[in-house]
Amino acid sequence: MVNIVDSGSKHAPQEMEQFLPGEGKVMYKIQPRKSDTEQALAGNDFDPFALRDNEHPTTDGETLTHLLKASLGTGILGMPVAFMYSGIVMGIFATIFTAFICTHCSYILVKCGHKLYYRTRRTKMTFAEIAESAFQKGPKWCRGFAPVAKFSILFGLFLTYFGTCSVYTVIVASNFEQLINYWTGTVISLRLLICALLVPLILIAWVPNLKYLAPVSMVANIFMGLGLGITFWYLVQDLPSVETREFVSWSTLPQFFSITIFAMEAIGVVMPLENNMKTPQSFLGICGVLSQGMSGVTLIYMLLGFLGYLHYGNATEQSITLNLPIEQWPAQAVKVLISLAVYCTFGLQFFVCLEIVWDGIKEKCTKRPLVVNYVLRTVMVTAAVVLAVAVPTIGPFMGLIGAFCFSILGLIFPVVIELIVHWETGFGKYNWILWKNIVIILCGIGALIFGSLAAIKDILATYSPPETSITLKN
Repeated sequence: MVNIVDSGSKHAPQEMEQFLPGEGKVMYKIQPRKSDTEQALAGNDFDPFALRDNEHPTTDGETLTHLLKASLGTGILGMPVAFMYSGIVMGIFATIFTAFICTHCSYILVKCGHKLYYRTRRTKMTFAEIAESAFQKGPKWCRGFAPVAKFSILFGLFLTYFGTCSVYTVIVASNFEQLINYWTGTVISLRLLICALLVPLILIAWVPNLKYLAPVSMVANIFMGLGLGITFWYLVQDLPSVETREFVSWSTLPQFFSITIFAMEAIGVVMPLENNMKTPQSFLGICGVLSQGMSGVTLIYMLLGFLGYLHYGNATEQSITLNLPIEQWPAQAVKVLISLAVYCTFGLQFFVCLEIVWDGIKEKCTKRPLVVNYVLRTVMVTAAVVLAVAVPTIGPFMGLIGAFCFSILGLIFPVVIELIVHWETGFGKYNWILWKNIVIILCGIGALIFGSLAAIKDILATYSPPETSITLKN
């Protein structure tokens, strides 16, 4: 663009200025800058969604199925105890607030990705690539941080989701261990059961892409739905009056958020789902895939939390399944169904780790890339199972890693990316985007602190020696 500079003026021309001749000097009229999307569409030169080439694209329904499975994990079983920490009335409003924050952060991540598609003329990006491009295209002071931002996100996502795969292995094996011990009366080694899961886990990890993984997620949703349905049946039996429960509990409210945020958070699967969609524009919007999925998830979370705490009160366990009578076959069926749902979810969680590693090495694997890809899948699953065998009590440690990574990746990073993307175009009327994101960053810091404290408490409880009673003889 050619800039016309008036020698008598100290004003530096802006990118979108129009020059109008005046009385012997150049007059400037500054017009608001159009968004990158508007500029690209006005020129009809680039449409990332039309040019996107996916060999096996997923439909809106398949993407919604994956999103529901990613959000309806084992964390939902802790919602009743979360309501115990918040109070039965406060829990309803706090769940809605938490869901809104988590959904909004996912929304702005995808929205910023769509803006950056036009700026970089790319048709798809991962979470880490969005952060890198935002810093590279942002103001000069932040461009040097682009590699750091990309590495931090990749490292955090891989650490969290690879650890989650190991934890899922332990969860499935632990549930079957309890049932086998109850049915047979014999004690079976947990590590042996974890090893027995190696081949089934490798098979589900061999599902080639999200298109073919959609039926597996649908089966997982069915298993989880049946398990939750039986759980709800137990919860609605002989319900006490609402007045018998605490309405608001301010002192333990932080524990509520530390449980709920990490149960709902699914930031790692958002961009892989969007990147594989046939119509990625349908992911956002009031009636988009993201809004539909999170609305249903929020409703289920509230119902289970409300009914679970109302039924069991202060006797509510960390997982609601522990409150169910193990001697009854419907309660045993819940354990089996949830274990199968977790097993089917393993493929979706594993896909995040696989995508990170494969994107880093695929350019070096030009000979027989398909063979290398499946060898990589096998090695990674084996490593996750070996980790679970070595440390069956990995759960509390993953709670600490999740508290650290999800609060930063799921809440803080998306709003930082949004601030950088809007740095040149402005933050809206009264800088509302800036103030809104400051509030979310504070929420993320709070989740980091309280979530880490809760995880450390669990670690200490897991590894502290059991209390022994001393009997004095006369």
